[in-house]
Amino acid sequence: MCGIFGYVGERKDAGRLVVDGLKCLEYRGYDSWGVACKEEDDHLVIEKKIGKISDVKSSAFLEKCSIAVGHTRWATHGGVTEENAHPHTNEDGSIAVVHNGIVENYQELRDGLLARGHTFLSETDTEVLPHLLEEELKKTNDFASAVRLVSQKIVGRYAFLALHTDSNVLVAARNGSPLIVGVGSDGYFIASDIPAFLDSTRTVQYLDDGEMVVTDGHSILFSDLATGEEHPKREIEITWSVEQAEKGEYQHYMLKEIMEQKDTIVRAVNQDDKETRTIAEAIRSARGTFLVGCGTAHKACMAAEYFFSVIAGHHVNVSSAGEFKLYHHFLKPESLLIVVSQSGETADVLEAMKIAKSKRAKVLAIVNVEGSTIDREADYSLLINAGPERAVASTKALTGQMAVLLLIAHALARKLHDGKTQLLEAGSMINDMLNPRYVERLEKLAEKIKHREDLYIIGKSWNYPMALESAIKIQEVSNIHAEGFAGGELKHGPIALIEEGTPCIALIGKDEVTGDILSNATEIKARGGFIIGVSPENNPIFDEWIKVPDAAAAQPLVNIIPIQILAYYLAVQRGKDPDMPRNLAKSVTVK
Repeated sequence: MCGIFGYVGERKDAGRLVVDGLKCLEYRGYDSWGVACKEEDDHLVIEKKIGKISDVKSSAFLEKCSIAVGHTRWATHGGVTEENAHPHTNEDGSIAVVHNGIVENYQELRDGLLARGHTFLSETDTEVLPHLLEEELKKTNDFASAVRLVSQKIVGRYAFLALHTDSNVLVAARNGSPLIVGVGSDGYFIASDIPAFLDSTRTVQYLDDGEMVVTDGHSILFSDLATGEEHPKREIEITWSVEQAEKGEYQHYMLKEIMEQKDTIVRAVNQDDKETRTIAEAIRSARGTFLVGCGTAHKACMAAEYFFSVIAGHHVNVSSAGEFKLYHHFLKPESLLIVVSQSGETADVLEAMKIAKSKRAKVLAIVNVEGSTIDREADYSLLINAGPERAVASTKALTGQMAVLLLIAHALARKLHDGKTQLLEAGSMINDMLNPRYVERLEKLAEKIKHREDLYIIGKSWNYPMALESAIKIQEVSNIHAEGFAGGELKHGPIALIEEGTPCIALIGKDEVTGDILSNATEIKARGGFIIGVSPENNPIFDEWIKVPDAAAAQPLVNIIPIQILAYYLAVQRGKDPDMPRNLAKSVTVK
């Protein structure tokens, strides 16, 4: 959940390179930052601060070093302080470490180090690493060997980079958290995500779990953490551009990514027909199909449960990835697990895959990031082709995920052509919908309700998961208390929360449940609720009508987009940063 980045090579501006790279990873963590540079006299210079690295001028880091590591933090152990910011060092400052993940047995390791005379300055789990490295280095006199031995002592999902004043190498280890090597013409980059070095190279090599890498900037060696056996890696070329990962004319990434859905849904539909039919056949023949994701991706899975039922008459099981371990009793070698993830690195999803593979079940991944851990470890993989998503709150990835799942449901019903046609038409409708007047209308609605501290959303059928997702978006970026409900559940308790003027959004389509959800909205209206209808048709009960196209089974993709825009403007008008919401990070790589 933190951003880590390092460089070693011929360039003398490693500090500036790392600072600029970390700015591209700030979506992974932004409560504090730090950089360690090894200068030509073998002295480590460390600077770390509370706050966003986007406010830092990289020119402050002079051209004095050719090896550096840096970190943007999302706090897990210990509060947001300079002492808890990375990099962390041993007592004499000769070893610096930046770390993503959690050392689950850190307390035991820390107690042992304290008993052996070590002193700690922070509350973090990370700080045990440089002290352990110091001890192992004294035994082996080889920094890479020390990293291997320390890696074998720690428990948990992690990735870390380490450097030492007496060594001219950058060493990294990975177990469950992503690390990617960028192969440059004048050195090597190691980062938790590709945008950190995309300005310098598009050639990458992927570290797998249980591996480490050692590089002096001229050569590189990948090896097994347990055995030391060399693991040669192929080089892969990244196809997307720097421009795709930049804001361009938009004030925030979130709005840019919302508006890109004009195109990204169409790109998601651009799947190989033969491959889609093969996956549909795997679902048809499986003895139990499970759909698993976290947060927004889980809501895509919930919508897909309705797609599979209504379109294909086929039952699937849906679970939050964090709860999936309780399903292992039902898994068989004939079972199929479909996992959905934007980043391709979600820790709970990877854990679900591990459980499924332990039962010899097959795994299909629907991901946005090619070459991510989930993409590489799945038996089958479909890319949603949404391009880089930098805002913490997922928007275009969600609709891309639902588009692919809707396509698979049509293939399962042997109506793949119909599914493609429907989704392409939905993409065209969204293109028409996302015009300046439409966006301005939602901006004005946000102005009207921005001071309300409670907001409720109802939906039915495939719009029910979108009601839950709407609540997530509004909670994330505007910090308004929002809750989503199935429309029929209102009278079983939540309607007690409705007061005069309480904003209530009703997500509606033109389908078999339209009358039901209008009836539920009427019940809210009778208690004083302020009804915001998101619907293809207006209705007298609506106090505000947000018109959306009639998109048949693609209705949830269409209905969620105005809520994304509304959430964005609620955040902006309440003085929040929609790209970097409070307490959240983009890629959740810890359980």
